[in-house]
Amino acid sequence: MRPTPADPDAWNAYLAEGNAKQARKRVAADVLLRDPSGRVLLVNPTYKPGWDLPGGMAEANEPPEQAVRRELREELGRDIAVRGLLVVDWVAPHGPWDDQIAFIFDGGTLNSAEELRPHDEELSEARFVTAHKARELVGARIRHRLDAAVRALDEGRPVYLHDGAAVW
Repeated sequence: MRPTPADPDAWNAYLAEGNAKQARKRVAADVLLRDPSGRVLLVNPTYKPGWDLPGGMAEANEPPEQAVRRELREELGRDIAVRGLLVVDWVAPHGPWDDQIAFIFDGGTLNSAEELRPHDEELSEARFVTAHKARELVGARIRHRLDAAVRALDEGRPVYLHDGAAVW
């Protein structure tokens, strides 16, 4: 017989069993951060080839917008305000990886002329580049998300992607 909420211990055990059987998703959270001239901030990770948007993977039970803020504090020593959602990209399983949900948030414009420097060993470099140069430096997957993020800023609404392709 299936437990009911009238028996909280049995009900919670029943729900926990169902929860343990459900899929888990990896969550990535990046930020589109610009300087006063409109250039885009890119970072060069040491643990994978190519340039990337700043951000990283969410920890267990961490909201994506908090993950991106934590990653920028850890990697660049900056506390940014997340201004809104630009992109959600569902990424199909690839290589050894299960599927993933990738977010890009709007980090607005950094008004400071201060150069950003990596604060830990995960990054070798951080720099502002033109959107055109950014498209050259990042891989195809990030390029599609970057293009969608710029489009979302222009249109004033988030963009939903499947493997980098717009769904709507």
